[in-house]
Amino acid sequence: MVWREMSVADQRREFVMLASLSGASVSALCDRFGISRQTGHLWLRRFAAGEKDFEDRSRRPWHSPRHLAGEMEARILAVRDAHPAWGARKIAAVLRREGIKPPAASTVHAVLSRRGRVAPDSPGRAYGAFERSTPNALWQMDFKGRVRLGNGAWLHPLTVLDDHSRFATGLVACADQRTHTVQTQLQAVFRHHGLPATIYVDNGSPWGGGRPGQWTPLRVWLIKLGIETIHSKPYHPQGRGKNERFHRSLNAELLAFAPLSSFNDAQAAFDRWRHVYNRERPHQALGFATPAERYRPSKRSFPEILPVPQYDQGEIVRRVGSTKAYISFRNRLWKVPEAFFGETLAIRPRLPDGCFAICFGAHQIATLDLNDPDQTEQV
Repeated sequence: MVWREMSVADQRREFVMLASLSGASVSALCDRFGISRQTGHLWLRRFAAGEKDFEDRSRRPWHSPRHLAGEMEARILAVRDAHPAWGARKIAAVLRREGIKPPAASTVHAVLSRRGRVAPDSPGRAYGAFERSTPNALWQMDFKGRVRLGNGAWLHPLTVLDDHSRFATGLVACADQRTHTVQTQLQAVFRHHGLPATIYVDNGSPWGGGRPGQWTPLRVWLIKLGIETIHSKPYHPQGRGKNERFHRSLNAELLAFAPLSSFNDAQAAFDRWRHVYNRERPHQALGFATPAERYRPSKRSFPEILPVPQYDQGEIVRRVGSTKAYISFRNRLWKVPEAFFGETLAIRPRLPDGCFAICFGAHQIATLDLNDPDQTEQV
């Protein structure tokens, strides 16, 4: 290829920058820089693959048996040292993404073993039996077990994961697991990534009340945003397999290696690791693609004004008090879930006569039976 003698790498960098601009003509730029179109497209491909220094690459083959123990082995060890928890197949995928044909995964593992880089066996298999077909159809959300910081405080990592792509939409260093904390952090995640259709959680606080289907203030807030909540079955970790696997990766690749001194230190470390996890780390379940290659932001934006349920004219509506979770109907008080303090509910007739559904928008949250004078409990 023909390049001017002066600052070849800088000329390549300038060419790529100009060719990447909207509406740029690659053919015309190749003529201006005195290179063939084949060469121009070669550097554009290398730039798209992450090329930064634009220097000439070695022309020596990677797969000469004489040199595997040298250049190839050094590259394998470099990837491993940068990511100590990554195994042979992930390292091979990284080399392949860099345009290097790697040896077999067994050979990569042999190099790691010979050089003392093999980590202890991982603690068991993660579960993951289902996958939504599109991004943002389902997010999984959970707290990882608490971690003691260097300043003595307890850290509660909040993790939010897209089910389809395994893209981590949120990884937040929280001081507690309260509703206000989770809601505040989710607002930031929703503003950046948009709204999912459904969020999958366990039955613990703050998203559950101890058993599936219970109403909590956080669930009510999500309903107003048009987000359904699915609760896992008690004692069935299979449904939360992707989040469990994410937690294992977080522990193995960050928490086990990087002591965290404060919440700010933890959040900075989380942000760096989340970038690597989303955009650089090959994922075996994705055919060694990265989560970012499968994820797209949601088209549903976070509203600046929180929507409220709209009821048809003529419907029977009642507002729940701010201190007691009851509504008044037919001269009697009927109990509703405490999560609906201050909310407006609709009372809709159902069969048989005398039975009514208590609804929050389209969601039935309780029933009342005029034929049962002792009814006070939530359904």
